[in-house]
Amino acid sequence: MKQTFAISGMTCATCQVSVQKAVSQLKGVASVHVNLLTNSMVVDYEQGLEKTIIQEVQEAGYNASVLTSSSIQQKGRQRQHNTMMRRRLIISFAFLIPLMLTSMGPMLGIPFPMWFTEAYVNLPLQWGLTIPVVYVNFRYFSVGLKRLWKRDPNMDSLVAIGTGAALVYGLYITCTSFYGVFIGDDMLAMSYMNQLYLESAATILALVTLGKYLEERSKQKTLGALEKLMDLAPKKAFKLNGDTIEEVLVPSLNVDDIIRVFPGTIIPLDGTIVKGQTSINQAAITGESIPVDKGVGDTVIGATMNQLGAIDMQVSHVGDDTTLAKIIKLVEEASQSKAPLAKLADTVAGMFVPIVIGIALLTFFIWLAVGQPLTFALQILISILVISCPCALGLATPVAIMVGAGKGAELGVLMKSAEAVEKLATVNTIVLDKTGTITLGQPQLITLIPESSIDDTKLLQLAGSLEALSEHPIAKAVVSAMKDKQLNPYLVDQFVVVPGVGVRGVIDGVTYRLGKIKAIEDVRLNDHLQQGRSVIQLSTKTETLGYLVLADALKPTSKHAIARMHALGLRVVMLTGDLEPVARVIAQDVGVDDVIAQIMPEGKDAHIQALQAKGRRVAMVGDGMNDAPSLMRADVGLAIGAGTDIAIESADMVLLQSDLMQVVHAIQLSKNVVTNMKMNLFWAFIYNVVAIPLAAGVLYPFTGWLLSPMIAAGAMALSSVSVVLNALRLRRFKPDIR
Repeated sequence: MKQTFAISGMTCATCQVSVQKAVSQLKGVASVHVNLLTNSMVVDYEQGLEKTIIQEVQEAGYNASVLTSSSIQQKGRQRQHNTMMRRRLIISFAFLIPLMLTSMGPMLGIPFPMWFTEAYVNLPLQWGLTIPVVYVNFRYFSVGLKRLWKRDPNMDSLVAIGTGAALVYGLYITCTSFYGVFIGDDMLAMSYMNQLYLESAATILALVTLGKYLEERSKQKTLGALEKLMDLAPKKAFKLNGDTIEEVLVPSLNVDDIIRVFPGTIIPLDGTIVKGQTSINQAAITGESIPVDKGVGDTVIGATMNQLGAIDMQVSHVGDDTTLAKIIKLVEEASQSKAPLAKLADTVAGMFVPIVIGIALLTFFIWLAVGQPLTFALQILISILVISCPCALGLATPVAIMVGAGKGAELGVLMKSAEAVEKLATVNTIVLDKTGTITLGQPQLITLIPESSIDDTKLLQLAGSLEALSEHPIAKAVVSAMKDKQLNPYLVDQFVVVPGVGVRGVIDGVTYRLGKIKAIEDVRLNDHLQQGRSVIQLSTKTETLGYLVLADALKPTSKHAIARMHALGLRVVMLTGDLEPVARVIAQDVGVDDVIAQIMPEGKDAHIQALQAKGRRVAMVGDGMNDAPSLMRADVGLAIGAGTDIAIESADMVLLQSDLMQVVHAIQLSKNVVTNMKMNLFWAFIYNVVAIPLAAGVLYPFTGWLLSPMIAAGAMALSSVSVVLNALRLRRFKPDIR
């Protein structure tokens, strides 16, 4: 079973790795994904291990609890956490500012009374202002030293060691100064006061807390798209009870309830219109900019806007089964998954803190060995520890994925995993199904060609009877034509669907087959085939009874979308079970590079394997049950949202509109997300590669310049914030639709 846990206490990528390592080693745990951005963990495990998992996380130094609802919905907990951090921040700076004046005021020329500079006054005052800052930020010491004791240090360990060293040295200076006062040696009492370092320790704690607060605020902005989606769903609805209308809470509604939706209001849940006509703005869910006309029998989606007329609708989905709930769940799952790029960050993060501690100690002793005083070496040690930032590494990929997934949801592109996003950015071949993908998938019956033994009416009635039990688009067209002629279907026994071929069934003891023709058997069909029309054949075991000719129009945007795919450097291939002449006409109209026709479902799968064997990175786009195997086989599968449930389940991404332009949007967005992730990782690595040598004093022998621990703390605080802010640029992404 899969369960999501809320994890508290994580501050950096090292924490993320520690939690994942602790839980993954448990027997009965199949997989673990820890997300620093959402402070959550998704575990696939054998039932009954919840307490063991929570205990293991606690032993690793963190807290865990089963998340009973969506992590996005934990607003109360997040507000409480933000309030606590804001309180810590205010207290820290409230005491830090007077501490800075107290410690550095005389050096800056600020006039103070003579008695104020005396050791027995100034030193206790500095400690009195420092201790509250240490107290409100004591978690850095409690968590950091615990992780150090467990030989699994994290960012808190770096802060704890750096500030702890400054505080211990400050205590030594204080004791030395008071000893000078005790023995009456004013020179000894005053000589060390300027080396107290208490203001450095307090500044580091305050700035790190400021950075964490800004980071949390920035991270919350990455959830903005999902929170906006959640807020779309109304809290109340108008339920019809006979002749009366009752205002009720949406969670109290059940499937099959009838509700009334007035013009200018949001549709509460998914359902079907049973009365009235209207125009619905579906932009919030599908990304469609043009409202869609709806009438009796049409389905409507919750959280979309009813613009014109009042409608009565029958509820079809409630709770977690609604389209909106599924969108939120998919985006959350995408944000909790890991991109292949994240593995590099995790590997580095797992070794980062111990290496930094080793570099800091080595540099400390080297400077002492070359004759520098203890205060100089201590400043180097503290600067290295506090400037190093594993947080940026841990946030580099998940923030980009979260913002990208949220932006995709706004555009009607649902990304199921971070891996799919990264793969889609690298595909060089797009394989398209024809019916329902390139074409509308709503064919119409053009003409009937009966053989001598039956007439048009009998041919249509037999074919319509068989197709009445099928969900294929061609079946719907035949059944619709039969109903238009007011013909009643025959009773069909032993009905069977043969994927990629057609259907068969028994009517009055005779077995009939209806499906595609394998070859052009009649010259009368040539003209239809050359015009891109589809032809299906009705036959018994012994004879052909006739043909039904259907036409399916191109989607309005298919040709432009394929042109945009070419502009992105992609090779476009069309796979279809239709006849070669039909497929060639469609292929020529839309401009695909290659077409494979008369292919069975397993043939599609084999063709994708053949492309992959040639080194092509393949994305498959389809909408039907026959497309499910090939959607799973492709490097990335994209299901048209109007397609079958099995196609959607098999795909890596879901396109809520039946529009190939959304494929273009998905590719463009994926490329932007991956570029953003790489940029974040680059700057996270470069920051540490440059910052650590600077803090180590590499420029000091040449320029005399030495990095202050306070500046180092500020740089560390801003590094992770900059990564999050860079990812937030994805919120401004707009598809190129030229």
